[in-house]
Amino acid sequence: MNIDPSTTKYMIKARLQADGIVEKPDVVGAIFGQTEGLLGDELDLRDLQKSGRIGRIEVEVGSRQGKSEGEILIPSSLDQVETVILASALETIDRIGPCKAKINTLSIEDVRVSKRQKIIDRAKDLLSELIKQSKTSGIDLTESVRQSVQVEEIIHYGKEHLPAGPNVVDSDAIIVVEGRSDVLNLLRSGIKNAIAVEGTNIPKTIADLSRERVITAFVDGDRGGELVLRELFQVAEVDFVARAPRGMEVEELTQKQIMKGLRNKIPGEQFIEMYGLSIEIKEHVEPEPERPERHIEKPEKPERIERVERVHREPRERRERSRHERERDPVPPVIEAEPFEKTPTKHLSDSQMKFRTMINELGSTSKAKILGPDMAIIKEVPVRELVTTLKADAKGVDAVVFDGIVTQRILDIASDKKISTIIGTKMGNITKQPTSVDVWSKDDLNE
Repeated sequence: MNIDPSTTKYMIKARLQADGIVEKPDVVGAIFGQTEGLLGDELDLRDLQKSGRIGRIEVEVGSRQGKSEGEILIPSSLDQVETVILASALETIDRIGPCKAKINTLSIEDVRVSKRQKIIDRAKDLLSELIKQSKTSGIDLTESVRQSVQVEEIIHYGKEHLPAGPNVVDSDAIIVVEGRSDVLNLLRSGIKNAIAVEGTNIPKTIADLSRERVITAFVDGDRGGELVLRELFQVAEVDFVARAPRGMEVEELTQKQIMKGLRNKIPGEQFIEMYGLSIEIKEHVEPEPERPERHIEKPEKPERIERVERVHREPRERRERSRHERERDPVPPVIEAEPFEKTPTKHLSDSQMKFRTMINELGSTSKAKILGPDMAIIKEVPVRELVTTLKADAKGVDAVVFDGIVTQRILDIASDKKISTIIGTKMGNITKQPTSVDVWSKDDLNE
């Protein structure tokens, strides 16, 4: 319905019922005709409509089974009293055309209240959009400025021109990530010592850095991240490992997720054992030609080898002998095995016996005991903090016993800090053993 908003303060709504078929002109004619002279000259509908105080009368009417029903709308700019008088006058109409009819006023609606509510609702929507645009534009502005600065901070490091943060040149600790976008995301979080390997083929620059710096590998939580880790473990010395949540990539992590991942990093040796990479790594790192040099009981090595060879050789020889000769054999294998296990313990010194007790007590605890002169315990720390602790303060440290793998890095630190003895659970990939450091594994002391 088209209603002139300039003439509308109130809207009279009335319901029409007629015992016959009537149309819109019949209804309008009845309203004007039967109210004429009823309300006086001041409320004559024709005069009110000419002066614009009454708007166009709208009628919707329909017929069904010989009867008509419909709705009448009369917009009014009169005051409240005059409007309700006009609405009451509609109910006096009893005929429309030739038919009997009845009109009931349903309501008088204050159009200004409805308009006011629409204004409020629309204003709320506009304000919400305005606030949202203001926040978004502010975030975009600061973020765009920050990102432009961060992109400018990216440098190219090494012969391979690897994407890296500006602090990689001087930092003692470096975070190795997979790609340039990972370096960018870490820069957004304020981490400027990251460097990217740019693929699973680890560049020589990364391998060289791993020998001089503390390396933390921060990789994606997918199959690609696992492949990068395997390659890193084979060609570089990885001190710590951090991974993105499963199925996520470093480049899409929030600052909170990045910080949480780096806080939860674990030592590289422990990661190898926890995630079943030890078999693959051992194929590359477990040749131990130097272990005889670490043993004090060198004179017993040939004897041990002879006994071991005898234990493996004897079943074959016994099969070749006759039954009568086997019965006369004065030295059964069981008798040979007993001195083989007990003989080395006779040559352990008192300090070695104490080391053996300590390493056995530390089993499956992932802890390290730092000892001073006379084997007094200075402090006990988690294995993942051992390297940092020794680097920070190794004054008065004479020996270290820890539940972990002895690596080249630990031996280098021991040599630099004048630590005389290192005892660990297993031996890692030792390429150069310092002559000033005695190294023992748990198996060495328990043989």
